[in-house]
Amino acid sequence: MTLFNPSLQLIESLVRRDVPACAYIHDLDALASHARDIVSNLPPQSEFFYAIKANNDPAVLATLAPIVTGFEVASAGEIRKVRQAVGPKARIIMGGPARTETDFLTAIDHGVERVHIESLHLLHMADMVAARAGTKLPILIRINMAGPVPGATITMGGQPTQFGIEEAVVDEALRLVKECKHLRFDGFHLHTISNNLDADAHAVFCKEALRRAREWAGRHGLEAKVINLGGGWGVDYADLARRFDIPHFSRKLAASIPSEGTMLQFECGRIVVAYCAVYVTEIIDLKTTHGETFALLRGGSHHFRLPSAWQHRHPHKVLASRRWPWSWERPGIEARTVTFTGELCTPKDVLIRKENVERLSVGDIVCFLAAGAYGWDISHHDFLSNAHPERVFLSDNASNAIERLTA
Repeated sequence: MTLFNPSLQLIESLVRRDVPACAYIHDLDALASHARDIVSNLPPQSEFFYAIKANNDPAVLATLAPIVTGFEVASAGEIRKVRQAVGPKARIIMGGPARTETDFLTAIDHGVERVHIESLHLLHMADMVAARAGTKLPILIRINMAGPVPGATITMGGQPTQFGIEEAVVDEALRLVKECKHLRFDGFHLHTISNNLDADAHAVFCKEALRRAREWAGRHGLEAKVINLGGGWGVDYADLARRFDIPHFSRKLAASIPSEGTMLQFECGRIVVAYCAVYVTEIIDLKTTHGETFALLRGGSHHFRLPSAWQHRHPHKVLASRRWPWSWERPGIEARTVTFTGELCTPKDVLIRKENVERLSVGDIVCFLAAGAYGWDISHHDFLSNAHPERVFLSDNASNAIERLTA
């Protein structure tokens, strides 16, 4: 099972020693191995795109490029990041609900393979931009399916959200797309579920999505050459040993895959990168105020926002460091309930709330496991303009075993 879980000795050998520790450490070899395992267990007639919103670090993109089919992006900026990190030959597909003329033009200019259209207005706009560019833009239509969606912690369809064209007007959308002479209809995008841990329930959803897609296309004499079932394969942060069962999901879905000529696409992010990085930060102070004890960290939610964004207890370990460079007595506590906070001037900057600890000292290291997805990338880095964490990349295959980037 892939899970990067470094020792204190490894962490201290990698981070700077002249300042309190604060770093993201990525195991790129573990990432490559984990990605190969995912891809090798896909259902037949499938392509796997990495959704870079989870982590768009150039080293991560370059590591995944030889393994995944391509990259799913959600902005013009993400298009440019893929091109800069991977090059002109990388396959890119583009989604997202709020598109502009510039987005469509950037997609055309950078050779994006296909754009997912999420409203009738955007069908008109995409057709106009493609006409001005003298090209035909391949598209999928994203449908917000009706009905309850099983097994997810976040749903993007089956209920009121800003995503996709509601299923009630799918016929109007398909009539309109046939009138758009500079668009090429390739099929449907049906991403509805995020962070689903139930492979059986996800297979049930995907089977129903495939059935409806064939029905919609058939009513209008269209061919759905591509059906994008999105991502949403989850990570259980409360139990990292519990994994979304990709082989089981693939077996359950296999019998419902359309005949040859239809390609399934998946676009996953979290499940690819979460397990292969950690966020480490040093305790720089301990204090008790009004009966509650706080451990203050050299870092916080501006580096690693996921725990506060999801309001969950993120998996972590505390590593008791023996280093103490100062002449005065080292502050420490025993048998206490502690809240771990960051360096921001707001009481909202909490990474772990009311944790029972046996022993804790200033200078100890808190290591947040499974921190590779939606950590740095969703955080408000420059609030208060604190220093960024180090970024350390481990790889036995690289010419340099360790690449260290310091902001």
